[in-house]
Amino acid sequence: MEGREPTVRLIQITDCHLGPQHSETLLGLNTDQSLEDVLLLIQQAEPRFDHLVCTGDVASAGHIDCYRRFAQTIRSHFSQPMSWLAGNHDSADIMESVQESLGIQGRLVELGEWLLVLLDSSVPGQVYGQLAASELDFLEHVLESHPDKHIIVSLHHQVVPVGSEWIDQYVVRNSDALFTLVDEYPQVKLIVWGHVHQDFEMQRKGVTLVATPSTCVQFKPQCDDFTVDTQMPGYRWFELNDDGTFATGIARVTNKQYVIDYKSAGY
Repeated sequence: MEGREPTVRLIQITDCHLGPQHSETLLGLNTDQSLEDVLLLIQQAEPRFDHLVCTGDVASAGHIDCYRRFAQTIRSHFSQPMSWLAGNHDSADIMESVQESLGIQGRLVELGEWLLVLLDSSVPGQVYGQLAASELDFLEHVLESHPDKHIIVSLHHQVVPVGSEWIDQYVVRNSDALFTLVDEYPQVKLIVWGHVHQDFEMQRKGVTLVATPSTCVQFKPQCDDFTVDTQMPGYRWFELNDDGTFATGIARVTNKQYVIDYKSAGY
């Protein structure tokens, strides 16, 4: 419509699982190559976007070289601002120590009339998610301080079961505390996460909950035991309107064949 303000476009990638050395693999897949393929897809499909966020498991094991290479790889494709948060495979301490030098934004990202809030659900030495009291306090302070902003809450772990028993044992263990808080603030529109390596979407009390495919190996939905999916790597996009409405969808790499161990019982 003529004269309408352009929407804000947010790109989410997640679970890149980069190794300390270039071209290391996860279940046979070269995770540097699959990340590169997803970034090339974004470059082709997204002529204009405003921000890129990575929702955790940047690394397969938290190593400073993973984070430096991740940032360099993104910067080789895009100049837009970007942010990240820690997953269960990451080192939150290392990420925080290099964030500023790598030009990665902090945990509060202003996107026009929207605010992206990055929470750390990682627990050192554990696979499951948990939000420390300090994280919930931070979120509450943000919600109190920005009543006129539309809010996206992002974290690594799923806050509701996605329907696969093996990975749903690793949900955010105190997600009830998160929901108790969110339910008091109608400006929260979205809660987004990674971790589950698959597409997922549901509604809860007017808030849209979404998970996003990994940039590497995908996990097959609705499987009680660990099962690798044949779906391709991908990303999620969000179109954020000033009035608080939005659209979202995923895009996946096509015309590629990867070497993946589909029979693996875990990783």
